[in-house]
Amino acid sequence: MNTITIDLNDYVRSGEGFNGESYFHKSDPNLLLKLFPAGKSVEIAKKELEAGSIAYEIGIPTPKPGDLVTDGNGRYGIRFQRIRDKVSICRACGENPASVGVLASRFADMCRILHSKVVPAGTFPCVKDQYLDILDHTDIYTPEEDAWFRSKIAAAPDATTAIHGDLQFGNAISAGGKDYFIDLGDFSYGHPYFDLGMVLFTSKYDNPDFLREVFHMEPATAAEFWHHFVKAYFGPEADPDDIEKILRPYAALKLLIIERDSGAAIPGYHWLIKD
Repeated sequence: MNTITIDLNDYVRSGEGFNGESYFHKSDPNLLLKLFPAGKSVEIAKKELEAGSIAYEIGIPTPKPGDLVTDGNGRYGIRFQRIRDKVSICRACGENPASVGVLASRFADMCRILHSKVVPAGTFPCVKDQYLDILDHTDIYTPEEDAWFRSKIAAAPDATTAIHGDLQFGNAISAGGKDYFIDLGDFSYGHPYFDLGMVLFTSKYDNPDFLREVFHMEPATAAEFWHHFVKAYFGPEADPDDIEKILRPYAALKLLIIERDSGAAIPGYHWLIKD
């Protein structure tokens, strides 16, 4: 995989998130740069570029990825096709709560497309193996919590379904009547429940202040999103409370991703680690 050295002076920063910064090219309006933090950014960038490329090739709606790049100062990133005038699903809900039903249904349609795809054999790890690897390389959980996570992973059904890995309404964007997934760094394969647990987590269990600051949504709007999402994804007869009971262990499993990225335990969420 070739790496292109760029001049960051050719770009203007357009946004900042937990996993890096985004930049617009000053002279090419169709180019978006995502630059990861220093340290292990080359491994992160390679992984997300590979995931985005394969997802794009098998028909998952995502911006077309381009080159692996470096700023020459230890940071690496990816250049993508820029989706102009885009807005995230969560921000659109927050700015217009009356649209939450329509937007939740559109997000559910995206998820159904994603979960209809089979990951080519040998290209990506099983989501169960990813989670077990996190457990094998962390010491933030008590022996009881570690055992609980491992039991839930072992009990989960197997599948070869494409898994986004961080499936939440901030990682879906819309522009020009089209919808796209972004941030595919944890792309893998497994049962859709592993993805849907994150939808539940962000809709019903996330910290209210975090929900407002990062996802631009009030808790009541997010809870309404969940209700509409369940009906659209599982069918109009589905009971959101029943689906929540099924998916709550998978919402708890998402703590492995959240706390891996934060580098520490977040005790306020650990009530989920129980039967």
